[in-house]
This record gives sequence, C-alpha cells and structure tokens, in this order.
Amino acid sequence: MATVRDQTSRFDYYWQQQGEWVEAPNQRRGGESGVQRLDDGSGHLLYAKRQVGHIYRSLLHPFGRPTVLRELDALTSFEQLGVRVPRIVFAGAERDADQQWRALLVSEALDGFVDLDTWHAEGARERYPQVLHERMLEELAANLARMHLGHWQHGCLYGKHVFVKVIGEDDQMRAEVALLDLEKCRRRISCQRAAYNDLRQLRRHSSLNTAEFETLLYFYQSAFGSAVKGLG
Repeated sequence: MATVRDQTSRFDYYWQQQGEWVEAPNQRRGGESGVQRLDDGSGHLLYAKRQVGHIYRSLLHPFGRPTVLRELDALTSFEQLGVRVPRIVFAGAERDADQQWRALLVSEALDGFVDLDTWHAEGARERYPQVLHERMLEELAANLARMHLGHWQHGCLYGKHVFVKVIGEDDQMRAEVALLDLEKCRRRISCQRAAYNDLRQLRRHSSLNTAEFETLLYFYQSAFGSAVKGLG
C-alpha cells in the first residue's frame, strides 16, 4: 500500500513534468485548469490535467474540492460499470503553502482513437461501409446505457468527448468507443433524467446527422428500454 510520503513524492514528480499544452489553462471556478501532453520516458504518451484552485462545492464538500477528484470518482465508477475510459496513471491533490489546492489527473493516451467530430470531418462516412458505422453507434449506445443505468450523467456529452477507434479488416472490422472529459459528471437519482439530458446534448453538439442519431437511439433503447422515448 502506498504511504502518504509515496503519494506526495509521485505528486511532486508529475507536477514538475512539463509538456505541450493541448488545452491551455483557462480561468474558471476560482482557479485555472489545463491539459498537457507528456512522455512517460518509454515512448508512451500521457495526458496530465493540471489544476490550481479549480474547485467545486457540494453538500458533501461545502468548502470546495478539486474537480479532478470528482472526475476520478467518475472514471473509477465507469470502469466498474464497463464503460470505456482512459486508464488512470496517477491522481491526487494537495494544498500548497498558501492553502490553495493543486490537483493532477494523469492518464494514458487512447492510442489510435480520434474524436467523433474529427472522425467524420476526415471522411469516415466515405471511407467505411455502413455496417461499420452501425457497429460504432451500437457500441456508443451500449457505453451510454451502462453509464446511465449506473445513474451517471456525463454533463458535457459533445462529439469532441466521444472517441472512436476502428480495428480489424473487411467483415471483422469493428469500432471501439471511449468517453473522455468527465469533469462535469455527476450522479443523478433518476437515470432517465441523466439519459435525457446527455442524449439531448449529444444531438445538439456532435457531428451525428439525423439518421445516425435515430440509429443510435434505436440501439440505446434496446439496451436501456423506453427511458428515452420521444427523443428521436
């Protein structure tokens, strides 16, 4: 079991690493948050979300808690639910000398994946057969259904946060799907409400056309039931 000293040492190690900003630090929630691309030293890419004073408040945490830790809660739960997400390498938070929160979330890169909007923009509809697109939508629907049946709402379900990877060839070709950016995830009492809000958001903020979204709903309703009836 890792000791407090081990945890602090790992935090300091990753905090001192520097790489290319893929999301420049933005100012919000009383602090700043950004994402850097790092090399783990063996040629594998990592992504590190770095935060200073970037917190949220809730009934459980009225004095504030780094949003990175809320995202970690979601990532851990999603893995247990069978929802594909990036593998976490390290996560932690500590207060500096001024009692301001610093937080880190380091994850492995999703090798070979590309976000849904880029996938479509780069010609996926012309490059791949219809059956592959249907398999991708079925895989996405299954992941979303597992998430919602676990009473989780993504909260920022845009096309840029859905990642796709095509594997295999010819008749064996299929698509893997992963979800990213869980910072705004939260548990909902009603899984139906979580489903409604996320699917409505995906419909408005993704490159899926009307026919594709209807196909997604067909697969989703098969996995979830009638919880989202009327969204089509």
